[in-house]
Amino acid sequence: MLYIGVDLGTSAVKLLLMDENGKIHKIVSKEYPLYFPHPGWSEQDPKDWFTQSMEGIRELTAECDKSQVAGISFGGQMHGLVALDKNDEVIRPAILWNDGRTEKETDYLNQVIGKEKLSEYTANIAFAGFTAPKILWMKENEPENFARIAKIMLPKDYLAYRLSGVHCTDYSDASGMLLLDVKNKCWSKEMMEICSVTEEQLPKLYESYEVVGTLKPEIAAELGLSENVKVVAGAGDNAAAAVGTGTVGDGMCNISLGTSGTIFISSKTFGVDEHNALHSFDHADGYYHLMGCMLSAASCNKWWMDEILKTAEYSKEQETITKLGENNVFYLPYLMGERSPHNDPKARAAFIGMSMDTTREEMTQAVLEGVAFGLRDSLEVAKSLGIRIERTKICGGGAKSPLWKKIIANVMNLKVDVIESEEGPGYGGAILAAVGCGEFASVEEAAQKLVKVVDTVEPDAELAAKYEERYQKFRKIYPAVKGLFRELA
Repeated sequence: MLYIGVDLGTSAVKLLLMDENGKIHKIVSKEYPLYFPHPGWSEQDPKDWFTQSMEGIRELTAECDKSQVAGISFGGQMHGLVALDKNDEVIRPAILWNDGRTEKETDYLNQVIGKEKLSEYTANIAFAGFTAPKILWMKENEPENFARIAKIMLPKDYLAYRLSGVHCTDYSDASGMLLLDVKNKCWSKEMMEICSVTEEQLPKLYESYEVVGTLKPEIAAELGLSENVKVVAGAGDNAAAAVGTGTVGDGMCNISLGTSGTIFISSKTFGVDEHNALHSFDHADGYYHLMGCMLSAASCNKWWMDEILKTAEYSKEQETITKLGENNVFYLPYLMGERSPHNDPKARAAFIGMSMDTTREEMTQAVLEGVAFGLRDSLEVAKSLGIRIERTKICGGGAKSPLWKKIIANVMNLKVDVIESEEGPGYGGAILAAVGCGEFASVEEAAQKLVKVVDTVEPDAELAAKYEERYQKFRKIYPAVKGLFRELA
C-alpha cells in the first residue's frame, strides 16, 4: 500500500509518497506566499495551502497505481490561527506561529491571569506565537471578524477539513494553542472562558494516528483517488518530525533545523518545566514531550545567504570554514524575536565581536554557531530538570549541511544520529497514515521498523571543550543587551 505524508511548512508544502516498507517513492514541493503586512506580523492565505496541496497530490500520484493509495496524514506548522465563519469560509488571513503582534495579549495572560494559573490549566505559559493570544488580539482589534467565528482551526487541520469535511485536530498540535489541558487531553474550560470561545467553536480532538474520515467524493474525484482513502489526524510539525526520525517512546531526542529550530525530548510520563522555558506538549505517539523552540534557525542562514551575501551557493560558502571553536564573532539568532528560553518577541538578531580582520567566513560561521548555541540554551534547561541526553537524531533543511551537523554535535556535546530520510514532518505524516490504516500496531512499532540510522556524527572532546568556552560567552550576550531591544523596537 501507499501513504501520503503532507508537510505544511511556512514557505511551501512538501508531499511524499511512502510504501509500507518506509521507502519514499516520490517527493513534491509547492511554494506559496508569506505576507508581512506590518513589521513583526506574519500571515498566509489558507486557500493557498489547499490549492498547492491539491496540485502537489496530483503531481505526487501521477505515475503511481492510485488504487494503492490507502491514507493521507500531515505534519504542519503549529499555532497558526485559522478562523472560519458559519459557512466554513476563511474570515481573514491566518496569523502564523512566527507572528509577534500579540505582546499585549501575551503579557495579559502571563501577568494578569498569571503563569501559575496558565501552567495549571494547560501545562504551559503564553508565548506570542501561541493561538490563544491571537484569539484575544482578534477580539480586541477585529471585533466584527471575531463575532463571525464559527470554527477555530490550525493550519494542517484546515487541510484535513478541506479533504474530509471534518473539523478536527490532534493533541500534539492542540497543545500549542494554550487552550488544551495537556495532561488530561481535553479542552480547558478556564482557557475557553478567558478567550471567550466555546467548545463548539473548537475542533474535535484525536490522537495523531487516528482516522478522522475519508476523502470527500468530490475531492477523491478531482484527485483520481478512491473515496475510501483514509484521512488521519496527523501532528504538529515537530511531533511529526519526531515520528519521522524515530523519536518516540521514552527519553529520545531530536533536533530540527528547519525555518524554526527545536530540541524535542520524548517521554512516556507527563512533566512540566517549572520555569516554563520548555513547552510541555502531548506527543504524536500517544504520550508526551518537552520541547524548546527557537523561532529562527535555518531561516537565519537563508537570510544571511539570500539577503546579505546575495548567493544561492550555500555549501560553497561553508567549504572554506575550518577554524571551528575559535571564532571571535558571535551571532544572536533572533530575527523574529525568540521563544525558548527567553520568551521575548522584542529580541532581534545581532552580530558582536567583529574587528578589522573579520572575514566573510567568520560571519557565516557565526550564524551557524549562533543557531547551535540557541538550541544549547534549551538543552541546558532540560539538563536542569535532571534529563540526561547522550545522543540525538537530526532533521530539517539545515541537517543537509555536514558542517552544521558537526557544529551541533560539538556545541551540544551529543552524538548526532543521521537517519536515512531527512524529510522529518512529511515522513512522520506518512508513518502516521500507515498506523492509522492498520499497517502497524503503534507509532512506536512503525518507527522502529521504518526509521534507519545511516551515520553518526560524534563530538570531538577537544573541539567540544572549545565550544563549551564559546557557549559560556554567548549566553552572557542576550542578558547584556536585552534592555536595548525594547528601546530599539
